[in-house]
Amino acid sequence: MTTTTATSATTATPYASQALQHLSAMPLVAILRGLQPSEAVAVGQTLAQAGFRALEVPLNRPGALECIRLLTQALPSHVVVGGGTMLTVADVEAVHAAGGRLMVSPNCDAAVIRRAVALDMLAAPGIVTPTEAFVALQAGAHALKLFPAEQVGHGGAKALLSVLPAGTPVWPVGGITPETIAPWKRVGATGFGIGGQLYTPGTSIEQLAQRAAAYVAAYAATLAAV
Repeated sequence: MTTTTATSATTATPYASQALQHLSAMPLVAILRGLQPSEAVAVGQTLAQAGFRALEVPLNRPGALECIRLLTQALPSHVVVGGGTMLTVADVEAVHAAGGRLMVSPNCDAAVIRRAVALDMLAAPGIVTPTEAFVALQAGAHALKLFPAEQVGHGGAKALLSVLPAGTPVWPVGGITPETIAPWKRVGATGFGIGGQLYTPGTSIEQLAQRAAAYVAAYAATLAAV
């Protein structure tokens, strides 16, 4: 008689789901356009120490992939590092090969989203309309980058959120300052992408630390006010 022993397989939680859950406590994404490899580690460490949990290096500047590689090697594992302005499947694969696990784009391209999801990257494509939002979600997007947020405005964002599945993470990007975080939160935004108001090439580490602390404090204040 042959005895069959049953074994139970444990399925690990996908990285993207873990990252999104961890990021929800402080959902601020630093957009580091123009970051140079020579300053990447210092900039990344400063932001991580301030409380940022996600760093995005847009690919439309030289040295972006090298910055991503350096950041992933230098920062704690709870800090999600990846690329921005990711327009093609090749971009996704290049960022993943450099160690990046965050995919951010200014647009909604289902093929790009699906490839990022297949590689277990946290996918946050750009959307403006309900049509783009639902295409992105159907492709597997974990969060939606509302861009450009200034164009949509609070009223447009509130209307958009009213038709999305409950709990969909929506992150306005464009013109976000510490003072505008609370108004966006009131209409339903769940996170923020922060670019030139936080970092531009030439920003000193001291300036960056002060700006980062202001953003973290502003977001924390919205939680205390609930």
